[in-house]
Amino acid sequence: MRFPRFVEAVSRRAELPTELAATISRAVLQTLAERVTGSEADDLAVQLPDELSGYLAAPTGSRATGGPVAFLGRVAERADVDPAVAEVGTRAVLATLREAVTVGEFQDLVAQLPKGFDAMVDPIPGYDDR
Repeated sequence: MRFPRFVEAVSRRAELPTELAATISRAVLQTLAERVTGSEADDLAVQLPDELSGYLAAPTGSRATGGPVAFLGRVAERADVDPAVAEVGTRAVLATLREAVTVGEFQDLVAQLPKGFDAMVDPIPGYDDR
């Protein structure tokens, strides 16, 4: 999936302008990179367009912690939007990621997120809860 198509899908799902959907997509990917192992971020990046994969560069230092509220706060801060817009955008980005990468890769990503993220991700067929 190419970058414009990814952003268009996020925009449509979240009912946000394309430019804002792109900003939120970047913020979500950067925040995901802080939450998963470096190898998982690399595996995910390989399956995304170059314009998005660069945002999955693993930060130096320890992984970020906290649940969905902290995650959404970080996305809101990065995208300069209120938390409600960050939540709608994050759900749209995760749904679009699910379509853009293999089922196994998406399962690996979800497995590294805290349990509270389950509410933001549609169930994966055939995937047992942690």
